[in-house]
Amino acid sequence: MCGIAGELRLDGQRPDPASIDRMTATLARRGPDAQGRWCDGPVGFGHRRLAIIDLSPRSAQPMVDAALGLALVFNGTIYNYPALRAELIAKGHLFHSDGDTEVILRAYAEWGEACVERLHGMFAFAIWDRRVGKLFLARDRLGIKPLYYSHTEGHLRFASTPQALLAAGGVDTAIDPVALHHQFTLHAVVPAPHTLLAGVRKLAPATTLSFDLAGRVTERRYWRLAAQRPARAMDAQEWQAAIHDALCAAVQKRLTVADVKVGVLLSGGLDSSLLVGLLAEHGVGDLMTFSVGFEDQPEERGHEFEYSDAVAAHFGTRHHQFSIPNHDVLGRLPEAVDAMAEPMVGQDAVAFYLLAEQVSKTVKVVQSGQGADEVFGGYFWYERMRAEAEGLPVDRFRRHYFDRDHAEYLATVDPRYHGADHTAALVAGRLAEPLADEFIDQVLRMDVTMLITDDPVKRVDNMTMAWGLEARVPFLDHELVELAAQMPPELKLASGGKHILKQISRGLLPDAVIDRKKGYFPMPALKYVRGDFLAFMHDILDARACRERGLFRRDYVDKLLAEPERHHTRIQGSKLWHLALLELWLQRNVDVV
Repeated sequence: MCGIAGELRLDGQRPDPASIDRMTATLARRGPDAQGRWCDGPVGFGHRRLAIIDLSPRSAQPMVDAALGLALVFNGTIYNYPALRAELIAKGHLFHSDGDTEVILRAYAEWGEACVERLHGMFAFAIWDRRVGKLFLARDRLGIKPLYYSHTEGHLRFASTPQALLAAGGVDTAIDPVALHHQFTLHAVVPAPHTLLAGVRKLAPATTLSFDLAGRVTERRYWRLAAQRPARAMDAQEWQAAIHDALCAAVQKRLTVADVKVGVLLSGGLDSSLLVGLLAEHGVGDLMTFSVGFEDQPEERGHEFEYSDAVAAHFGTRHHQFSIPNHDVLGRLPEAVDAMAEPMVGQDAVAFYLLAEQVSKTVKVVQSGQGADEVFGGYFWYERMRAEAEGLPVDRFRRHYFDRDHAEYLATVDPRYHGADHTAALVAGRLAEPLADEFIDQVLRMDVTMLITDDPVKRVDNMTMAWGLEARVPFLDHELVELAAQMPPELKLASGGKHILKQISRGLLPDAVIDRKKGYFPMPALKYVRGDFLAFMHDILDARACRERGLFRRDYVDKLLAEPERHHTRIQGSKLWHLALLELWLQRNVDVV
């Protein structure tokens, strides 16, 4: 796990080492263990290292093989690298390190761009192939690791965050109107290639991009998820056994592929509790678990300690519990926003940020339960969507998920950002893609391959990497995801959601954890906005920068400020927080550049 950056000149010039260094410096928290820079002809790479596998300098980056004419910067973890390494050695490749970085380099030398199809894990990387004058960028199947880029006539720059690109300069920071529409209607999910900034794009999951010195661009999507029943029908017991085995394999490989201690983020919910149970079932000793909680509001509790404590006690883990008062949350909100590559409204972003700070003092790698709800149908809105009998698929989806319908979006932003209903068009297109048997298959596939990437997955990556902490997500193992996508929806949605996981958990976890009402990583003060939090948001939205930017219609802002608790989204987010978060992110990222 690391931070990567680089530049390819398209104008015959050489990269400016100072620009590379500025980009790399912004990534220091993602990689606190070492740094490196390499330049050759039209290309320059920068790297910040978080040492997890092969802690020696032999796996330092940028990694260069002059004989092959290849250079690599890589962020992520390849879980099947030992098997690939053995296969490449059998083909005659010589290795000089023991980590996964060199495996990617030699896999590219052996199989070219098709090497990505052999990699199992989370990754974003860039390879400069001097032999053909080509820069090759790649991102993992589910977009667990980020990769942003800025393409102009003179150069192509890439980095792990938009902030690194901004630090290099020359980025168009105008608001992208398509991205803005997604930001306010789709729970701050802005799917690739868009970002909020017109001059910053991002590589889509399961996609590669190559650039040559003439400026030609080739894009390829190398993996697609099918959501269809298998050729041979399976009964419930067979599905349970198959999912159990696949999940165990996913958890185990994320434990063993590391040269440092691995812990678990234990929220007290089913997903993280099941990870603890499976690790204990496989005999993992001295397991460390970590939980965080916040102050209650009258409408909602701020922690789930009664469940996380029960799981920790049940399995005898070395448990760490952190309780954070509201005044600490409010005082550190700007810090958490600074850690956001893009503005994220999920109320648990700051929770993960503050939890990761504490966890990073003890371990460098944790397993986390993100993805289980999307893969196995855990959210309340799935059953509501399925029960809809009328309307097109996009209508069945929007009525239970969109934060704002198009008319309200038009009432939210200044008329210069008005336009088509971009989100409805996007969602309709993704739902209509082939290879899905039922409507819920379409929804879950879209969630797993698009929505999750730019909401919980990005949130966890940003907030953990801000503290040099690697988060691994077994429920997003692509082989497990492929298997689960074939499973009948009723095995997912029964029992209030995640039925198959609940069945796997019987006899392993305490029944109280399995049968509890689904919880969410709670941060009540950002949902029920009042007191100091309301004053904080008022100051942001009343600031001179906000008024001069003119992004929002003032009558809409005033309406939310007057009665913030009356204006929640369909999935219970604060609409006021949506506006305040975006404006704060712009003030701290764009206005200072």
